[in-house]
Amino acid sequence: MILIIAEKPSLARNIAAGIGKMNNKNGYLEGNGYLITWAFGHLFSLADIEYYNPSPDGSGRWTMDNLPCFPQKFVFELKKNANKKIDPGVQKQFNTIKQLCNRPDVTTIVNAGDADREGEIIVRLCIQNALETPKEIKRLWLPDQTPQTVAKALTEMMSDAEYHNLANEGFARTYIDWLYGVNLTRYATLKTGTLLRVGRVIVPIVKAIYDRDMAIKNFVPEKYYVIASKEFTNGEVIELTGKEKFSKDMLNKAEELCKKYNESTAVVTSVKRKKDTLLPGKLYSLSKLQNVLGKKYKMSMKQSLDIIQRLYENGYLTYPRTNSEYLATSEQGKVKTILENCKKLGYPVEFKFSKKIFDDSKIESHSALTPTYKIPDSSKLSPDEMKVYSTVFRRFVAVFCAEECIVERSEITIKVGEYEEFSIKGTVIVQNGWTKYDDYSQKDKILPKLSKGDVVNVNFKPLEKETAPPKHYTIETLNNYLKNPFREDKAALDEKAQNDDTYNTDDTEDYKAIFEGLELGTEATRTGIIDNARNSHYINLTKDVYTILPGGIFLIESLIHMNINMDKYKTSQLGQALKRVYRGNIAIEDAIALTESELSEIFSSKNVPIEIDTDNGFVGDEIGACPLCDGKIRRTKFGYGCSNYRENGCKFAIGGYILGRAISKSNVQLLLSNGRTSKIQGFTSKNGKKFDAFLKLENGKVVFDF
Repeated sequence: MILIIAEKPSLARNIAAGIGKMNNKNGYLEGNGYLITWAFGHLFSLADIEYYNPSPDGSGRWTMDNLPCFPQKFVFELKKNANKKIDPGVQKQFNTIKQLCNRPDVTTIVNAGDADREGEIIVRLCIQNALETPKEIKRLWLPDQTPQTVAKALTEMMSDAEYHNLANEGFARTYIDWLYGVNLTRYATLKTGTLLRVGRVIVPIVKAIYDRDMAIKNFVPEKYYVIASKEFTNGEVIELTGKEKFSKDMLNKAEELCKKYNESTAVVTSVKRKKDTLLPGKLYSLSKLQNVLGKKYKMSMKQSLDIIQRLYENGYLTYPRTNSEYLATSEQGKVKTILENCKKLGYPVEFKFSKKIFDDSKIESHSALTPTYKIPDSSKLSPDEMKVYSTVFRRFVAVFCAEECIVERSEITIKVGEYEEFSIKGTVIVQNGWTKYDDYSQKDKILPKLSKGDVVNVNFKPLEKETAPPKHYTIETLNNYLKNPFREDKAALDEKAQNDDTYNTDDTEDYKAIFEGLELGTEATRTGIIDNARNSHYINLTKDVYTILPGGIFLIESLIHMNINMDKYKTSQLGQALKRVYRGNIAIEDAIALTESELSEIFSSKNVPIEIDTDNGFVGDEIGACPLCDGKIRRTKFGYGCSNYRENGCKFAIGGYILGRAISKSNVQLLLSNGRTSKIQGFTSKNGKKFDAFLKLENGKVVFDF
């Protein structure tokens, strides 16, 4: 008997459909020599800090006394509910899994987790905790959930040993994220008195949006000039714009250049026209599909992923959490089957084998998202499901369209005297081809009727322009940034280039970044992390535009003041370590050691000179005696204040930050005991100038002392 453990009930049902004739039992299915049971996603989670380092008073309250926590051995427990009790449904299903794993007639156990590192460890943990005596363990790897694919995959299962490195990467990611999230969330929360969710990936995502919004807020537009001509020649307007930019104080120079150009003769030096083939966009990775759905239909990443996942579980789409826009060469037969179905529906498609479609070097685990041979009844899909499915289907048809899109490209070159050459380019679609089936928004641009040797009328004038602020991140531009945060910022490119989704775009650099682990988050995790940031009120999504919220500003600025550096460099460094675990270059323990070293530096007490000390202690710390009454000065969320505020209305307080400078606990203690702090370095005046000063008490108030 073969026992298959699926990651979730829907997958179990689809596997059963591929086997056929199975009977429903209590928590499992049986028939044709197979048993199928399931988890509910994660049945296990890592034990909390109190398991390893109980709080001294046994209360379970967060405290610095058990931080940082670096477990000698990580322990997984069955998931608990909000009351810290094991969920009864989880316990019941695990008991079923355990009973089936240890049934005497079960000789082989199959891991049928989702085809990624997360699915790999979800089912591994079930088997590891349930199995009492060793048995053969195999892996069922499903690129889609159609009965045909399930039946074929059951004949091609490999030993789970072939997936050990994938599991190691999954465990390493889980341990690293626990170390960062649990330790730093508690530390930052205790420091600020506000729950701050600090994670390896959520922080750099929020910081990217924070940095962009601060750049927009602080942007000061600057005027500049270009020289431009817009005159009629042969009854048509010819627009020419010079390449050089002139600052606002160089207007005279721009006017001088206009005069030179206007005194010269502008002549058409060449007219080129050629027919060309316009290639369709690439097949979709998850994030590229989410980009399109966000831009066109204003779907959030969570909304689109939920729909894509549903279509996958119903067998209509291939595995969704893919970072590739290419197909594997081994999938040619499958593609031909799908194309036959497309032909039956009346679409003019043909099989094409091209490096622009099939490229094993640009596939890590999963191929691009495509429709399967199973065509849905459109009347049974919701309107949003139909939008998503048709987007994937139409792109597939466009890529394999038998009719080419033919365009005529034109270029006219005009030379003004001996000074500058101007190039005007145009494109006209001659044969629609694939553009009849997939989105193509570029309009025909017809060039004026000019011939070589024609003289063009010009009248150059300085044209005043203004620098524009950066644009807010959208679903598309944030996704592009997260896939490769070290590539030139696509938001800085013009809109046409930014939205270019054709094969002419070189994506080698992006795939190199993904395979090296430089991306922030992964296709499998990014959507959930961004949704977590939204639910935590750190960022907002309106239509398809992200903006920072006050909670996000507080998070990022609090971490800056605490010298907790969670930028893209740090996160990518750990991402690269995970990829090295996956490739077998380093062990899980090496990745953990790197993380613990980073955290130890944050928690270590450094001998910082008091003049530059920024450690403001923890909310609730007692600092000293109030100079106005007999109360105690304590650290609050906002700085330092008198404990008698509620009792007698004592209003003595010191801001936690003064002119952008954190006021340290040690300096406040000096102020209360001696009436003056040490000289504090790094205040910033309202006009942006840095200065150093003492703080002193004067008539019960805190003032600067220079």
